[in-house]
Amino acid sequence: MSAGTAARPVGGARVDRASLVAHSALLAVRSIRTLIRVPAFAIATLVQPIIWLLLFGQLFKPVVQVPGFSPGTGSYLEFITPGIIIMTALFSSGWAGTVYIEDMNSGVMDRLLASPVRRGAIMIGTLVYQAVTTVLQTLVVFAVAYIAGARFPGGALGLVVTLVAASLISVIVASLSNALALLVRQQEALIAISQFVVLPLQFLSAALFDTRLSPEWVQRVARYNPVDWAVVASREALSAGTDWGAVLPRLGLLALLAAVMAALATRAFGSYQRTV
Repeated sequence: MSAGTAARPVGGARVDRASLVAHSALLAVRSIRTLIRVPAFAIATLVQPIIWLLLFGQLFKPVVQVPGFSPGTGSYLEFITPGIIIMTALFSSGWAGTVYIEDMNSGVMDRLLASPVRRGAIMIGTLVYQAVTTVLQTLVVFAVAYIAGARFPGGALGLVVTLVAASLISVIVASLSNALALLVRQQEALIAISQFVVLPLQFLSAALFDTRLSPEWVQRVARYNPVDWAVVASREALSAGTDWGAVLPRLGLLALLAAVMAALATRAFGSYQRTV
């Protein structure tokens, strides 16, 4: 085989990667433009978390005085802010698949799958959009918490870690939501299944309460809960004297799970095409 012939697969792979990136970017921009034109959904997903942040932050102020409750946390408002941020990403991304269902009902999905656009690009485009939405929501929640009096010794680096953790949990849950949308193809079924998954993930984590004061079985489940990984990594990064040994492994696990979930969700396009 000549050198020119041997080089062709490499060049072809480069073209494939370039087209994947280009198609993903175009589809992400399409979704972001929709968000800009109709920001009501992103705003609506912030109402409940902000109420929780302000209400719970005041109602459960004395909780931090319970013996064994996260020493060095500061106020309960500072403790709960990372949890509320991750919860916002969790609930917002749980609805991500409704966009696919709308595209299916309007015929857009079938046209995309019949076009040269790669399936991976369709998935990546929606996940990038979801991550961008999560970043904006996170910044708003941080601003509200700061106005309410919360202070975070972790500073800018802690904020960056929180943005990364929230974006990763958003990609994980949005991938699941997109896959479910391709499989069930009904909005009611998607919402029911998403709520069934999202609520246990929230309450079996340290989002609202220190799991060290929870029953042993809750602590055991939380160790394998990606929502808990995101909350603990964010809270630790925002605290004084950050233990990076607790932050970096959790971020790594979140990144790995996000990649796996995105790949599995992309395979769901095949199931959808076989049944239409």
